[in-house]
Amino acid sequence: MIINHTEIEVVLLKICTLLQQEVYHYNWVGFYLLNEEKRELTLGPFAGKPTEHTIIPVGKGVCGQVAESGKTMVVQDVTQISNYISCSINVLAEIVVPIVKDGKFVAEIDIDSHAAAPFNKDDEALLETIALKIAHLF
Repeated sequence: MIINHTEIEVVLLKICTLLQQEVYHYNWVGFYLLNEEKRELTLGPFAGKPTEHTIIPVGKGVCGQVAESGKTMVVQDVTQISNYISCSINVLAEIVVPIVKDGKFVAEIDIDSHAAAPFNKDDEALLETIALKIAHLF
């Protein structure tokens, strides 16, 4: 089955919207896609308030660090991250999960929360399962 770029964006947006609506502490949910040539992440579909951070260099902030490491990063207190990129003064915590296809990082799921230390192993498991299930789209 071949799926086009528009259909992929629709699927990703539905995931963002569903997660934001159904998980009380997911205040902003979005996908960042890797532009390997430029070594940067580009904002894809998201649910929540618009952000000025539509491009993030690999290595910068939580999203950029996950792009570099390929590992899930849970930040229960964003004030503890020295190169944190703040999307909103209301964000207290963030979880970013890599999406890997054929052994290579291709994108990530980024969740911002306005709650203090809200993330647990269930959040990680849910988001990592989603990342595995949708990796074929990239």
